[in-house]
Amino acid sequence: MSLPTSPAVRLLESATDAGTVPGGIISHGRDPEPIARGRLSPRGPGDSDAPAFPADAIVRIQSMTKAIQAVAALRLVERGVLALDSPVDPWLPELAAPRVLPRPDAALDQAVPSLTEITLRHLLTCTSGLGIATVEGPLQQAMVEAGLEAGSAPWSLGADEWLAALGALPLVGEPGRVWRYHHSFSVLGVLLSRATGRSLEEHLRADLFEPLGMVDTGSFVPLSQRHRLPPAFSVEDGQLAEAEPAGGGPLVGEPSLDVSHGELVSTAADYLRFVRALRDGELLSPEHLAMMTTDQVPAEVKRPDSFYPGFWDRTGWGFGVSVVTGGEHRGRWGWSGGYGTDFFVDADGTIGLLLVQVEIGEHLMPLLEAFQELPTPPS
Repeated sequence: MSLPTSPAVRLLESATDAGTVPGGIISHGRDPEPIARGRLSPRGPGDSDAPAFPADAIVRIQSMTKAIQAVAALRLVERGVLALDSPVDPWLPELAAPRVLPRPDAALDQAVPSLTEITLRHLLTCTSGLGIATVEGPLQQAMVEAGLEAGSAPWSLGADEWLAALGALPLVGEPGRVWRYHHSFSVLGVLLSRATGRSLEEHLRADLFEPLGMVDTGSFVPLSQRHRLPPAFSVEDGQLAEAEPAGGGPLVGEPSLDVSHGELVSTAADYLRFVRALRDGELLSPEHLAMMTTDQVPAEVKRPDSFYPGFWDRTGWGFGVSVVTGGEHRGRWGWSGGYGTDFFVDADGTIGLLLVQVEIGEHLMPLLEAFQELPTPPS
């Protein structure tokens, strides 16, 4: 007698049947196991025999890296290597004496000396004044020209060169008084590397991945494991288009540059190990875990133009994760990645994990929203 299919699995099956995603992995429960459904390529003529999406797939987790970086930083705080409210200048001289624009669309030569130095807290809360330029203007154009746009693989520039280019531009606002996404965590990766005297990959492997048994998480997919990397898809005119091939792309093979400013690949099993250990208090002190998973952004900083419309509705930001501040899921924390990965932890300890490889956007949002609304499984 077969067991009934869970709502989580039915959700993923319906998404693959509808062609929203070719396949993926889902987990939901107190201590859930990863379950894969679907295939590696979209269904269509000639695709009926495409390989099944494997439960041990190594996927591009992109911004889900931020939670791992936040934990790594807070562990260094607990050891006295870093301090939340001390300037990062000793390790990041490129960001010493920053200059700030009087308004986001101002000319670059109108920047004036910042009244505030950038701290680790600013990086963890995305309030450093560094980040995606959400307003058209000279700063946005300069970031494009310097190769500083957000993306899955920023290592056309090595970490030091990338930070030097970023530090040469003004901040969009005073640290602590403006929220902008993404770049603070690329900077954090460089900070972790310099503070520990080794690459981010080396530090994370020694401090987190090896102790937790996260054997497939890292900055790249080893050549020997490239067969486990699914293709990644963008959406063009409502149709899936391959953006990175299976077993290929910039994340395969050891990079020739320092990518401490980059993002990670992982598996469902690895990421679940990390989330369970974090939830259960095995990685951080109770004080730092509470700080990480509760809203740390002042109300006056949550401006509508800081991210996508409606982001701050019942949402806050802790350290590397978003936090639900109102409604049915109040107390939930988690975050997503640009190629359709998402995780959350509820106040009761329920974990949700979804790993697909389709870019987040209008096409994928109904699946992500339904994932966030899965009913709490029975204990």
